[in-house]
Amino acid sequence: MLCQLSINNFAIVRFLELDFKSGMTSITGETGAGKSIAIDALGLCLGNRADANTVRPGASKAEVSARFALNDIPLAKRWLEDNDLELDEECILRRTIGSDGRSRAYINGNPVPLSQMRALGQLLIGIHGQHAHHAMLKSEHQLTLLDSYANHKMLLDACSASYQRFKLIQKELSQLQQSQHERIARKQLLQYQVEELDEFALGEGEFEEIEAEHKKLANGTALIQACQRTLYLLQDSEEGAIESLLNMSLDQAQELEGYDPELKGVGNMLNDALIQVQESSSELQRYLDKLELDPDHFAALEQRLSKIMMLARKHHVNAKDLYQHHQALSQELSELDSDEEKLDEIALQLESCRESFIAHAQKLSQSRQRYAKELDKQVTRSIHELSMPKGKFIIDVQFNPEMMSPNGCDTVEFQVTTNPGQPLQPIAKVASGGELSRIGLGIQVITAKKVATPTLIFDEVDVGISGPTAAVVGKMLRALGESTQVLCVTHLPQVAGNGHQHMFVNKQSKSGQTETSMVPLDKGQRIEELARLLGGDVITNNTLANAKELLQG
Repeated sequence: MLCQLSINNFAIVRFLELDFKSGMTSITGETGAGKSIAIDALGLCLGNRADANTVRPGASKAEVSARFALNDIPLAKRWLEDNDLELDEECILRRTIGSDGRSRAYINGNPVPLSQMRALGQLLIGIHGQHAHHAMLKSEHQLTLLDSYANHKMLLDACSASYQRFKLIQKELSQLQQSQHERIARKQLLQYQVEELDEFALGEGEFEEIEAEHKKLANGTALIQACQRTLYLLQDSEEGAIESLLNMSLDQAQELEGYDPELKGVGNMLNDALIQVQESSSELQRYLDKLELDPDHFAALEQRLSKIMMLARKHHVNAKDLYQHHQALSQELSELDSDEEKLDEIALQLESCRESFIAHAQKLSQSRQRYAKELDKQVTRSIHELSMPKGKFIIDVQFNPEMMSPNGCDTVEFQVTTNPGQPLQPIAKVASGGELSRIGLGIQVITAKKVATPTLIFDEVDVGISGPTAAVVGKMLRALGESTQVLCVTHLPQVAGNGHQHMFVNKQSKSGQTETSMVPLDKGQRIEELARLLGGDVITNNTLANAKELLQG
């Protein structure tokens, strides 16, 4: 419940501190006195847009704060706890606006972004403006009113989440489909390239092996001659083969060893050298025996090596990298194949998501149709009371699975007939301005009873209503005030007289400056104000008597 509103240097208000009570509070005043200023100021505490023009001329900043009691607002308490902004059983919203247009928002003394202030404000206050009935002509607003009455938040959240999943999968599928032509062209190229490389079947490390063997065979004659010369020097040289010379040196070393044992090591080393030479000779001989200069084999090697070099140039890679390039192309081709499979999978996922969304939308639609019938009866009864005794109100809910949106698949249309014998038609085509005001007010009051917002503000919603109808409106708002705090800005005495309390707005000009004030009225003052509303500036005994009759409680 709104307990207190403080306003400093806002518009034509220098300073106001207002205390509010439960029940219905009527707010009246002369035309142009600024009856809606308090509500505009309160709107700033709810996160409404602000600019420098809201600052009182000559002031450096405007400041508005609103204090709420949270005893019966569990949703607001939970929101404050979740955002680490709780303060006992109270909540204070404060907004400052500088003369440069910059504003700051605070919740319980903590600076917060406007988005948080708006989110909390929706849990504390609902404002119904004088033009709300015009918004009712729009189909989307009609849908919102029905959902508010039915308290469809959980169903709407489930439907919206399902819709978002559907749109996400749809976007992914669309992206894959858009690039499908490019993938097809790329796949055709890869298939040709991979088939060619598969047919050549180059093995891992094969290029290095071929290159080494080709080099060996290309230099085969030189290899044979070098091996033979080396063997000749080791074993067969007439001038003195290395092996023969080592044998002779070993014999001399052994003879020396007989003279001096210290020379034994020399003999051992010469013996090792002889063994190494003999093994080298044997290895060279074995290599020479195996070495075959096969022209056909060499030609085959040369042909394969040439093909490797040609393929490497064709694919713009080094010959040593051709094998890895082949593997990479094969992998890419495999991934393109999997993309095609993924396309089919996503198409199935999309259909599954669509079915899931339609199921949520149907559940929501069924609930809307059920509550629409309930609201039909209440609004019809309400407009009967509001001087439309033959009127009938119907909410037409049509389910169309082809019209998918986060709010489901329904189109909602408010239909009305105001006179017997006339068919039901859309409200925009049938209702006059006064009738629209009455129907809109009836819907607002009925839906307000179902919404958990603890404070409701009606800002001149009774425009276009007068006489006995105004008295009915006043009784409606008073009845609503029994369970919800209601603030009602009105110019109708029949409505104002139903308030549990009454505030009067007055505008004064002093020393070239204008100030607005708002004061609570006692019973006598209320009668005078109701009389003024009834008769204007001239208050007679008759208007006072009528005012007393209008005053409830």
